[in-house]
Amino acid sequence: MPDMSASVSLAVTHLVPLAAKEVDQNKVTPGVLGFIVFAVLALAVWGLMKSMNKHMQRVDFQERPAEVDTKADSTAQQS
Repeated sequence: MPDMSASVSLAVTHLVPLAAKEVDQNKVTPGVLGFIVFAVLALAVWGLMKSMNKHMQRVDFQERPAEVDTKADSTAQQS
């Protein structure tokens, strides 16, 4: 497998002067990439919340009456 570090360092040395000219130290913004990442994360959270809501609606939980619990406790203590 060829060593990629030489080609990466060559590419970086060519891109650094371009980046240094474009970047203003007083004005740094996240740009389009930051917006895309934020939008993807927001869509993922929305999808997870929708899925969780659907699964929680399927749960059929009914609590047993208190009488049943006391009968079970008394029979367990007698044994």
